[in-house]
Amino acid sequence: MIAATPAVSDIAHTIALSVAPVFLLAGIGSIINVIAGRLNRVVDRSRLLETLHPASSGEEHERHVWELRLLDRRIGLASNAIFLCVASAVAVCAVVTLLFVAELASLKYGNSVSLLFVLAMILLAAGLILFLIETRVAVQGIRVREHLLERERRGRFRL
Repeated sequence: MIAATPAVSDIAHTIALSVAPVFLLAGIGSIINVIAGRLNRVVDRSRLLETLHPASSGEEHERHVWELRLLDRRIGLASNAIFLCVASAVAVCAVVTLLFVAELASLKYGNSVSLLFVLAMILLAAGLILFLIETRVAVQGIRVREHLLERERRGRFRL
């Protein structure tokens, strides 16, 4: 099972192998931080609109409902992206753990490590795809209303 005393060079080699996944964990953590920040701003905006919604009417009310639906979609996308990225980070942690266990116990877990790493990359890619979709949905919400642009008015600041 576990070797009596693994050689220091073997442990050093295992640590060297686990450095890249640890950097990957730092990168995934940064991605999660960015998505969580966006999610926080979306939640804040939706709470503001929820307070304005009951007092609104007509076109303004319709705009609030439209934006609340958009924000609800963004919240779902961002939440799912965070879930997938965290699952990817857990899979990377499992890769590092399995590397050490396999080394200490002299086990041949190469296929398992490879499959876990592939799973981590698939989860990360899926999370990034959801993040990409969330950013595209966000762009829909920042379009300036046509009547505010005053396109019929010609002035010296015309674009």
